[in-house]
Amino acid sequence: MNQHCPALRRLTIVCGMTFLLWGTTVYGQQNLLPIHSFYKDHLFANKTDKSYNGGSFFPVNESEYDLISAINDSTKQYYDFTHTLFQKYLFEIRGDDYYLKISPAIDFSLGKDLNDTISRRLFQNTRGVHVEGTLFSNFSFSTSLYENQGRFVNYETAYYASLGELYPGADSTYAPQNAVIPGGGRTKPFKGDGFDYAYAVGYFVYAPFNFLSFTAGNNAQFVGDGHRSVLLSDNSYSAPYFRIDWKISPKFSFSYMRSRHMNLLRRPASGSVESYYEAKGYSVNYFTYKPIDKISISLFESGEWNRGDSITSKNSHPLYYNPVPFLSGLALQGKNEVVSLLGLNLSYQAAKHHRLYGQIAINNFDTKKAGIQLGYRGYNYFGLKDFMLQVEYNNVANRMYENDNRRLNNVHFNLPLAHVKGNGFQEFVLRTNYEIKRVYAEVTAVYYLLSNYSSTALLPYHVAQTSSTNSVMFTSIELGYRFNRKMNFSVFGNWTYRTIDDPAMLTAIHFNLGIRTGFINHYKDF
Repeated sequence: MNQHCPALRRLTIVCGMTFLLWGTTVYGQQNLLPIHSFYKDHLFANKTDKSYNGGSFFPVNESEYDLISAINDSTKQYYDFTHTLFQKYLFEIRGDDYYLKISPAIDFSLGKDLNDTISRRLFQNTRGVHVEGTLFSNFSFSTSLYENQGRFVNYETAYYASLGELYPGADSTYAPQNAVIPGGGRTKPFKGDGFDYAYAVGYFVYAPFNFLSFTAGNNAQFVGDGHRSVLLSDNSYSAPYFRIDWKISPKFSFSYMRSRHMNLLRRPASGSVESYYEAKGYSVNYFTYKPIDKISISLFESGEWNRGDSITSKNSHPLYYNPVPFLSGLALQGKNEVVSLLGLNLSYQAAKHHRLYGQIAINNFDTKKAGIQLGYRGYNYFGLKDFMLQVEYNNVANRMYENDNRRLNNVHFNLPLAHVKGNGFQEFVLRTNYEIKRVYAEVTAVYYLLSNYSSTALLPYHVAQTSSTNSVMFTSIELGYRFNRKMNFSVFGNWTYRTIDDPAMLTAIHFNLGIRTGFINHYKDF
């Protein structure tokens, strides 16, 4: 288990105690929408008369956009079993002043890579539980627990292992051990070439007024309207945070988030049974302006803050708490206290079912370290109600998220905070999906042009790197039957084809069958 688990256990206990002890008024809607792509695709489809244009700092509160009610199956059911299967969480407990929802969190699948010469059986075995609750009119919570074992395609296994924990050696260098799963944390070996890992996520939301909310937890965050983000995405791993969202006026809003990140560098000496990792502070200031209802312009600033090294520990600089964008980075530039990532997130609702979006990111005021995103989402083509088409282009410069002090690279748990690929690439994305009478099809195609790329370029300690300038093609086709949209519960089969123009690396041709509930993204298209 990871180092956040004691805190998460306390979070879960407090959730349960609060549910048992509180109660006097009518419940409201303060839960956060799941961050899985399924829900974001529907959010941008504008399923109600109200179009979403809230600045796109996810997750979104249900009080801001009541998506689940808009997309949930409303057909008449004649049996309790089908009513639960198609339209409800597994357990729903409702009272005058509370609403508790419990569902399984599962992902069971079996697969095979036809080009794997060892003929390994690939699998994912995830068992867990997802709980949401609402108390009174302004307090909500959620907690999810996951226990996992898996054996993955060769390119995934190699990537996860390359980013493992770094342990100090006698010669003052570090050596990697185990592996790290994006979104799943650090691992231990399982049956030779598999991985065993567990994680938990959760949050509290308190909204004393309809224009102000306070959130604390460790669930994933995502900035942007795209499949990717060059500012902040849910690729990495959950981190404890505190966030304030303030709707200043219909045109202006502000989000303030402070968090703690970890470099998976073990300290060389510790009085505990297991040596601690090196910590760093993380800050986000996010200011959104909507000149008209169809346009949002958001100013983004994040910072990785120095909290010591392998020997010393310290508190972050007092400006860590400063809410004014750019001020901290400018005042402390060159002082080894903070590295800032600056950017813009832009969104234009061209028509009810057509959206243009983009991002610009600059690392620490250095215009040579820049990233851009351009994208489009369209819906309801050919009169098909649940049809979505998305095209996206991302370009990230070499060393974009790297810094002179590598411990302040834009990573958490050794995983990129923004784009899954890290630095040095161009990317072209095509996604489309369609659902009719619970049967769905989804196609994803991703093409990369790599430039001096290395999967270990962002590690907080310099390790020997092999750079490549190649192209990568990833294609995935998935067919399935979605029983329940509240839980994104479905049975599915998918085919994945991934090739790279490097004769030393095998082409992956992977078939997979499974059943799952989908609340969290796990990206494999890299």
